[in-house]
Amino acid sequence: MKKEIKVVIVEDNEIINKSLVTLISGAEGFSCIGSFYDCETMLAKFDGLSPDIVLMDIQLKGMSGIQGVKKLREINPDLSVLMLTIHEENDLVFEALCAGASGYIIKKTHPLRLLESIEEAYEGGAPMSSSIARKVISFFQPGKKLSADANLLTDRELGILKELAKGKTYYAIALTLSISKDTVRFHIKKIYNKLHVHSQAEAVSEAMKKGIL
Repeated sequence: MKKEIKVVIVEDNEIINKSLVTLISGAEGFSCIGSFYDCETMLAKFDGLSPDIVLMDIQLKGMSGIQGVKKLREINPDLSVLMLTIHEENDLVFEALCAGASGYIIKKTHPLRLLESIEEAYEGGAPMSSSIARKVISFFQPGKKLSADANLLTDRELGILKELAKGKTYYAIALTLSISKDTVRFHIKKIYNKLHVHSQAEAVSEAMKKGIL
């Protein structure tokens, strides 16, 4: 039986919050285990939740979503946090990713694509546009260095990593390289293990530091 992805929602807009709860609770393979309107309340009750994914609005009243990401990463460095935002090309999105967010979801995203993004993050991916991905990579790695790790990845893994650097989804990578989505997922897990990272931005940044990209 497929494991349910446990999701916590932090969104201060009541209509959006309830819509997300309804969507996630009613989707097979997903479970909404907590819904909050601010970071402070969510953090106070976080110990008893153990979510796989946190969906969090960037612009919250009180503690911001960016501050919330930092707090959550301190509690659990491996936790996937997806930011909810109105506009993707936004400096706040960039700041959130640099603070440790795994990716972001546009609030007007189609429900099925939103669920796919959550699943993608759960599997180790990082939903984000290529322009934001490049911005994050540039922030983490201003200069490229060669090292003895240049041959750490196989040709297939390197090809997939290059597509990740463009901000592509697992599905898009599979289409580009003419392989299955499961094959992409398998290789990305190997890439993360080899580079000792937990997210797309970290993988690309670490690969650039090692002279792999």
